[in-house]
Amino acid sequence: MADGRIRKFRKMLAEAPNYEAWKAAALELDFLEGNVDWKEDFASDLYHYELVYDRLSNLRHYRQQNDMDRLKRALREGLHHDLGNMGNAALYARSRVGTKHLIEEYITQVCESLDYLCDTPDPNFPGPDKLQFFRDTLTSFGRPALLLSGGASLGIFHFGVIKALWEKGLLPQVVAGSSIGAIIAGILGVHSDAEIPEMLVPETHNLNAWKWRGLLSAVRGDGLMDQQTLKECLRSNIGEYTFEEAFQRSGRSINVSVSPVQAHQQARLLCGYTSPYLLVWSAVLASAAVPGIFPPVTLMKKDIAGNVLPYMSRLRFVDGSVVSDLPIERLMHLYDVNFTIVSQTNPHVVPFLNSRGRDEKLKLSNIPMHLLKAEVQFHGQGLFDYLRKRVRPEVLRQMSGQMHSILGQRYSGDVTIAPSYRLKDYRRMLANPDPAWVKEMILQGERATWPKISMIRSHARISKTLERCIRRLKSQQGRPTAELRLISQSEPGMS
Repeated sequence: MADGRIRKFRKMLAEAPNYEAWKAAALELDFLEGNVDWKEDFASDLYHYELVYDRLSNLRHYRQQNDMDRLKRALREGLHHDLGNMGNAALYARSRVGTKHLIEEYITQVCESLDYLCDTPDPNFPGPDKLQFFRDTLTSFGRPALLLSGGASLGIFHFGVIKALWEKGLLPQVVAGSSIGAIIAGILGVHSDAEIPEMLVPETHNLNAWKWRGLLSAVRGDGLMDQQTLKECLRSNIGEYTFEEAFQRSGRSINVSVSPVQAHQQARLLCGYTSPYLLVWSAVLASAAVPGIFPPVTLMKKDIAGNVLPYMSRLRFVDGSVVSDLPIERLMHLYDVNFTIVSQTNPHVVPFLNSRGRDEKLKLSNIPMHLLKAEVQFHGQGLFDYLRKRVRPEVLRQMSGQMHSILGQRYSGDVTIAPSYRLKDYRRMLANPDPAWVKEMILQGERATWPKISMIRSHARISKTLERCIRRLKSQQGRPTAELRLISQSEPGMS
């Protein structure tokens, strides 16, 4: 009887049309599989539960006593990301929804304490001091970032990930992308939160990005596909915003990876910090310029009078995923990122990712394949490193350099969300997507994200609370919205 009900709810889980239906089936399965008792028992060797319990008890006591000074000190000196290893992925592998109740209670108590501290008047803790407190605490604690990989048209999957996170209030303020991921990050970066529902409707976008030019065009160096068609598609979907203007519009920090063509140049992360006056569509066009498919791109900017002109006209850039598909370290330096959510759709990467089911456990049966992958990656890097330094002609040397970069990259994050490709999906990689297929890929992205929501919430909820408190405190000081966004852009790590 129990086995029949388990099969029924697993089927409902796989076919759920929205998160509410998925969560209802997941909770039933957690009950049938005995995970409810596991969540209620806070003892475990997977995390330092005594430490988390002590912190929870202290915060609760200070709140009950209205002891603002001790509460403030406890939060400032004791608030650390992943306290007691409570972000351990294994803690989110047992149950489909949630984790140990002690962890959830601690996070709730921290967020309630932060809101209490922010909103409760205290003559000994005036507004400017509060604002500095929350700024310092957010810088110390850190924030999450969403990274969107390359993958040509298969990257439409990213829209589903964005939708699932946005609906649960977990969409990070920092978003980075390369290639198709840069296109979607650029579209997201020029839409306010109120406009996101419309943004997620396929019919609202120009989906005609691909136009075949042929092999002769590729031989001439102009690419297999028509870049003008892609440019028109990007400009119609993104508009004529600079990175600075996009931030003022959406309040979201978008980052675009590009790779250099010339020697003596490094990969760059284009964003409001590094290139505020650069046109977003121009950066995205460069990031999507897959070598051989599209020619290299000269970046464009707005001058002080708003005129459009080349940015560093001697340099040209190509596909960001070649060298820096996931610029995690750069984001850590720019935005105090402490947790990365990766939506990975690269067709050459997805088949080699670890299991994307409920757990990330290393099974004994997987060890030979794991070792084989490591050996292939190690020796492949060595081979292409040798070739890129010695082989001739130049085109082979460049291809070897790109393969070396591809093999040497990290393609996963603290949470990695990826699709399950079918053969027919690969045939759509270089084809203009129709609205029906876009909707199908969005739903696939949502379904792949829902099992990760509990872990993402545990990591992101405190930093999101800190960001909201900072916005409220700035608003209380009478600064208009546009000014608040400019201030947050100029402060490293602040929102």
